[in-house]
Amino acid sequence: MIKIAIIGFGTVGQGVAELLISKREEIKKKIGDFRVVAIADLTGSISGDFSLEEVLEIRKRTGRLPSERSAMEIAEEADYDVMIEVTTTRLDEEGIAYMKTALKRGASVITSNKSIAVDLEGLLRLAERNNAKLMYEATVGGVMPIIRLLNSYLALCEILGVRGILNGTCNYILTRMEEEKLPYHQILSEAQEMGIAEANPKADVEGIDAGIKLVILANTIGIPAKFKDVEIHGITKITPQAFSVAMLKGYTIRLIAEVSKKNLKVSPRLVPINSPLAIKGTMNAAMIKTDTAGDIFVAGRGAGKFETATAILSDLYELVRTH
Repeated sequence: MIKIAIIGFGTVGQGVAELLISKREEIKKKIGDFRVVAIADLTGSISGDFSLEEVLEIRKRTGRLPSERSAMEIAEEADYDVMIEVTTTRLDEEGIAYMKTALKRGASVITSNKSIAVDLEGLLRLAERNNAKLMYEATVGGVMPIIRLLNSYLALCEILGVRGILNGTCNYILTRMEEEKLPYHQILSEAQEMGIAEANPKADVEGIDAGIKLVILANTIGIPAKFKDVEIHGITKITPQAFSVAMLKGYTIRLIAEVSKKNLKVSPRLVPINSPLAIKGTMNAAMIKTDTAGDIFVAGRGAGKFETATAILSDLYELVRTH
């Protein structure tokens, strides 16, 4: 039986729990029997004999988990084989500390936490030294399957570069500016009301989120990079008039993240309107340039409770399949 600990029980953590319930029999057929033995977040924890249905009801009714035992105590002491680490992304050591604790104990880690960009190479080495694995498909592009594509299917190709749309909020704003010719601030305000943009949208609209994901992609394809190495320009200065000029010449504007040996940059770029990268709405997309397989395009929903949880469960399946 696979014993799982979930660290982080906000939107994504609860989405994982709900999918483990709704797809329980299908998951068992794919990976064998499993049980969530502990869950922890900043409100508390639960461990031992409990059901996922029970803990979801408790969290919804009380707003917290019942035990005072901390997430770090769970990471250090609970008996688990796999840690699903889905705490809030911050570019600091908090989430990484949970992952390192699990990896040092020989437990594998599946994460959606983009803070791995701080030291992805170090975390991968730590996993290897302890005969464990670090899986991070959900950190880039939500359900867009780019990490496994790079690490598995294209493992024997030289990846010459990746260009992509890695932030769904920016793509939604730019799509509406393109189609409705409305100003940036009006669409941002409406996106915030709809829950597509955060109350503080700085990380998205200034390109920071895309820059962090680009660092993860860079290190995945063997280009050592830190966040400070990324040249970043956001979308806040784009006007409807810029779209009108671009459209006259057969182009649109998208926030493009690009990594190659010579380039590590996030910026608004002109994109031909018939390009796959002229994708619309909250979708994420990437064009991977290889030495022997040509260009490969991949796309998918970049965020969302069940989309991210689906990417995490896909990592769980892959972890068991390749163990």
